[in-house]
Amino acid sequence: MRMSRFAALTSSLLLAATAALFGAGQASAAQADFGYVALGDSYSSGLGAGNYDAASGNCKRTTRAYPALWAAAHSPQSFAFTACSGARTGDVLSGQLGPLNSGTDLVSITIGGNDAGFSDVMTTCVLQSESTCVNRVNQAKAYVDSTLPGQLDQVYNAIDSRAPAARVVVLGYPRFYKLNGACTTGLTEGERAAINGAADHLNAAIAKRAANHGFAFASVAGAFTGHEICSGSPWLHSVNWLNIAESYHPTASGQSGGYLPVLTNAA
Repeated sequence: MRMSRFAALTSSLLLAATAALFGAGQASAAQADFGYVALGDSYSSGLGAGNYDAASGNCKRTTRAYPALWAAAHSPQSFAFTACSGARTGDVLSGQLGPLNSGTDLVSITIGGNDAGFSDVMTTCVLQSESTCVNRVNQAKAYVDSTLPGQLDQVYNAIDSRAPAARVVVLGYPRFYKLNGACTTGLTEGERAAINGAADHLNAAIAKRAANHGFAFASVAGAFTGHEICSGSPWLHSVNWLNIAESYHPTASGQSGGYLPVLTNAA
């Protein structure tokens, strides 16, 4: 596992401050240069958190997303935010890797959910029967087993090739539902359990591929526990018929209270 590049930054800043006392500040300060690149899908762009940057168009990037929050808190010398709502692995490869280079110190990414059919699974489960929902979930899990690993390998290989010195943090996805929670309508308990199981299945596959590449996998399941849909304090949107795209995405609180501390601990 690669050492934390943020820890290296912190150490170099301390060295620079110490060296400045002895007249060697300029040489040591150069060690504090730090570049961060945020890649991925809607969970990284911040869809669901609001306050979207109009210049990002359909990518729906926002300053309320965890990458922007981390950058604001830690002031890296450079910050490139290319995550985009709806992105699949192929989109990362074709349109998000430009900012990566040998000077990149930290990379974060969420990817794989759209490849596995996240949107179609949820549409099927909301609109159709429990048996149809469970069948669609099982199809998605089969895709995760058979096809997604190779797609993730392509993305991870490309990141490693372009930014060989970077600390790469691959973040997972939350479980959507608190089982036996406060929801009284909508999906059945069996559907909710199947969807949660699919999230665990996807996260396990992503974690394995990340580990095989020497990347850090950062689970957010624990951070979102007690804040799922059907809990008393959800950090995820349920179905929103007035803004369907934001359904099943983290709120601003989910980004700041769920994803941000997980990245901070892993960076």
